[in-house]
Amino acid sequence: MRLLATDPSDTFVLYGLAQEYSKAGKFREAVEWYDKCLAADPKYCYAYFHKARALEALEEIPTAIETLKAGQVASRAASDGKALSEISGYLDELE
Repeated sequence: MRLLATDPSDTFVLYGLAQEYSKAGKFREAVEWYDKCLAADPKYCYAYFHKARALEALEEIPTAIETLKAGQVASRAASDGKALSEISGYLDELE
């Protein structure tokens, strides 16, 4: 948390905290941290992917699908073909 105090918009730290909450099974908290990461940088593509995973674990499938669609848009804007492919594949699984 010290790193976050130094720079509250550090996407690496925000994403890392979200990942840790997710690993601990605290999916609601994870979603909140993924949202903070995406607010700081809407092109942080893998945050969409993992936020959708957390939402799926919470059985919020329609919201997970919306998140993945937003991730597709962000991936295209960031020219991140790898993220786009992974997000699209996951979206296909959920739809």
